Amino acid sequence: MNILFLSTWYPHPPDNGSKLRAWHLLRALGQVHEVRLLSFAFATARADAPGELHRLCQDIQVVPIDPFLANQAGALRTFLSPRPVASRPIPAMSQLAARALRSHSFDAVITSTGMMVDYALQAPPGAARILEEHNAMTRWAWESYLQAGSPLQRARRWLSWRKGRRYEARTYSRFDLITMVSQQDRQATQETIGAAGPRVEVVPNGVDCTHNRPGLAPPRPGRLVFNGSLTYSANYDAMRWFLSEVWPRIRAALPSATLTITGSTEGVDLTGLALDDSVTLTGFVEDVRLPVAEATVAVAPIRQGGGTRLKILEAMALGTPVVATAKGAEGHDAVDGEHLLLADDPAHFARQTLRLLGDDELRGQLAANARRLVEQRYDWDAIGRRFVALVEETVQARHLLSRDRF
Repeated sequence: MNILFLSTWYPHPPDNGSKLRAWHLLRALGQVHEVRLLSFAFATARADAPGELHRLCQDIQVVPIDPFLANQAGALRTFLSPRPVASRPIPAMSQLAARALRSHSFDAVITSTGMMVDYALQAPPGAARILEEHNAMTRWAWESYLQAGSPLQRARRWLSWRKGRRYEARTYSRFDLITMVSQQDRQATQETIGAAGPRVEVVPNGVDCTHNRPGLAPPRPGRLVFNGSLTYSANYDAMRWFLSEVWPRIRAALPSATLTITGSTEGVDLTGLALDDSVTLTGFVEDVRLPVAEATVAVAPIRQGGGTRLKILEAMALGTPVVATAKGAEGHDAVDGEHLLLADDPAHFARQTLRLLGDDELRGQLAANARRLVEQRYDWDAIGRRFVALVEETVQARHLLSRDRF
């Protein structure tokens, strides 16, 4: 099969969740089919770097633009826009996609995240259109509306949710297959598009269990880690809450405790975080496995956002036990007390973390159970094979439909 893969994030280096997902799905597709990649390239992207991605893809072309910055708009323009501002097509990518679609006959056009929807919709009727989404954005918008404080804030968030829902209902119905990362996101998407909409399947996030393995570094006593970039709003919110509400309780009981936060802080308002000398901000690190492996406990105090957290799967694969909020663990099949510990209020989160820091046997049990879970259900090799099978089934169905019409 000939496949056109449209990606918001250039997947190399795979240093955030979206890049990791795109990289592993591209890898699975490229091993058995001919794949051409069109992508935006910004931030840490290294589009010219040689490597496996260039060997897997027949052709790679990029637009050196940050689509998130390019689509920023003022409050008035955002309010008046009939669609989510972030979804507006960028001319350079529209032109690149149009040229590719004129030059080649594709069996499938896959769009990685809803930001690339407009480019995929340029595909001719004979090509299967597949939306590979990382978050149910309208679900996230609805949760944001429910958490709003003032009436004005609620009104603005309700309008954002409403516009997003109408846009998704209108555009998603033009795809043959939609994949989401969790059952919660799948259900939210099905409710948006209705019973007559396209097929919606779960293709979960995963982890490379060979690359991420226990024993890469000895854990340091009292060391906690949060392996997530603060440039992502859900991560920033998590650390703002944790540092102000949870961390003082942990430090009061265990003054020697330290916290490492990985990932880029470029453009982040650090004054909004209750930082002190017990907290280390690593900035971007080439290999996030080491700070996670060196920690005694990984924390995931996520309170907002959609999708599922790869940071939890990485910690589980590396043998670092996890304390998370229910929201942080959402979408995974992890069981409280068996694979990780859950806590939602500050006092309980602190108690669970201290309990884990002080109990070698419990840490060992959770780590062993969690590693077994990710090996059985969340290894990228198996997930990639399932995604490829879904793409092949969808292409076959599209070909049969096109044949019957003529």
